Amino acid sequence: MTAHSLPPGGGFTSGSITQNVDGPLTRSAIFLVLSVAESPDALDTVRDVISDLEGLVKTVGFRDLNGRLSCTVGIGDRIWGALSGLPRPTELHPFREIAGAAHTAVSTPGDLLFHIRSDRQDLCFELERLLLSALGASVSTVDEVSGFRYFDARDLLGFIDGTANPVGPDLPESALVGEEDPDFAGGSYVVVQKYLHPLSAWQGLSTEQQEQIIGRTKADNVELDDAVSGQKSHKTLATITDEAGEHDIVRDNMPFGSPGSGAFGTYFIGYSRHLWVIEKMLERMFIGDPPGLHDRLLDFSTAETGTAFFVPAAAMLAALGDTAAAAAAGSPEPAQASSALAGQADSQAAREATTGSLGIGSLKSVPTS
Repeated sequence: MTAHSLPPGGGFTSGSITQNVDGPLTRSAIFLVLSVAESPDALDTVRDVISDLEGLVKTVGFRDLNGRLSCTVGIGDRIWGALSGLPRPTELHPFREIAGAAHTAVSTPGDLLFHIRSDRQDLCFELERLLLSALGASVSTVDEVSGFRYFDARDLLGFIDGTANPVGPDLPESALVGEEDPDFAGGSYVVVQKYLHPLSAWQGLSTEQQEQIIGRTKADNVELDDAVSGQKSHKTLATITDEAGEHDIVRDNMPFGSPGSGAFGTYFIGYSRHLWVIEKMLERMFIGDPPGLHDRLLDFSTAETGTAFFVPAAAMLAALGDTAAAAAAGSPEPAQASSALAGQADSQAAREATTGSLGIGSLKSVPTS
């Protein structure tokens, strides 16, 4: 995992065109998946709250400007049209179940995702509390997980997580929609999965066996050679390449657990410019490459959830009320507003080329960890 700078006290930046897709490496996180009630009033409430999410983050984050509080919101396929008044992003669809011979990547419901991050758990807690209070009866909680940073960015299996994340100019190229879908440029697709681990079974393996499954050494995180044939490691199966080269995603996975109840897990969250990249990665893991040789990490990791969302650009998120109202009135303004946002992205890109700044929150500076 890489550490990234973030302006103090908030997950949005003044003049930013994107949400804080690649937030800072924080000590705490909350992953909150919600379902929206079947009523126009519920949609109105949700729209009002998330279009002013920046204000709520600032309200809480101001209590500690060094707490690096941020919140990224994703919107699911089921409510996208009614909530936004816009056509669907090109690749947005519900998470597709992937059934292998031994393991299944399940598909579970979810209309909204809130990815809350901070160096302080109390700031995450307070933002979630105020957020749910504002949303009220318009939503119900599908899944709620509190994650924590474990030692030197390791998962509960003992390996460093997120090593392959893109950095520098490769980061927006991997995580942010571009000219291929110009009305949604600056947005991102995100997939979340909650995995549970039988730690006693994993710990029954030798270190060498664990390293062969992961594809890296455990102590110093050195990458092992890829298998020429036969069983591939997790590292290899999760690497997607084609004639265009390697396709990266941005992960901000977090361990979670409750020793008292015997629950230990990893919350996977992956942001990508293309949803198909994450889907292909999961197909290789669950079905195998070649088919039948699944990722052996899945023998020690059970997927309990699986949901996909689109993370709109910050400007589009803030304008949800206007675009939905225009759509309800039968006006062509939503498409025009979407084109205007794309034009704003082009203007921002021109400024970035001149100033050398990406201008998208934590992506401004990318020192390695």
